[in-house]
Amino acid sequence: MCSRALCLQSSGSNEGENMDAHLQDCTIEEQRGVVRFLWAGVKHVEIHRRVLAQYGQSTMSQRKVYQWMERFKSGRTRVTDEGRSGWPSTSRNRKASSPQEYRN
Repeated sequence: MCSRALCLQSSGSNEGENMDAHLQDCTIEEQRGVVRFLWAGVKHVEIHRRVLAQYGQSTMSQRKVYQWMERFKSGRTRVTDEGRSGWPSTSRNRKASSPQEYRN
C-alpha cells in the first residue's frame, strides 16, 4: 500500500526506495489514505511535504491536505468521494437544455 511505502521511505528503509516508480501512479484516494494514516500525529505542512516527495506534481495541494485532515478529525473514515446528484457546476461541452440532449 502506498502509505506503508511512504512511511518506510521517511524512516530510511531501503524497501521504500524500490517503490518510487510505483508511487508515481497512485490515485487521489491513496493520497487521502496517507493523510488519514498520518493526520493524528503530523502537521498538515509535513504531510504535504512527504506526499509531494513521493508523488511529485500529481500531489494534492497543501490546502486539500488540511481540508482532509479536518474531515478525518470530524469523524470521517472513508477516503472516497461522496456521491453527488445533479449536473456538474461547469461544463466544457456545448450548452444543453436537457439531460437527454447532453447525452447525445
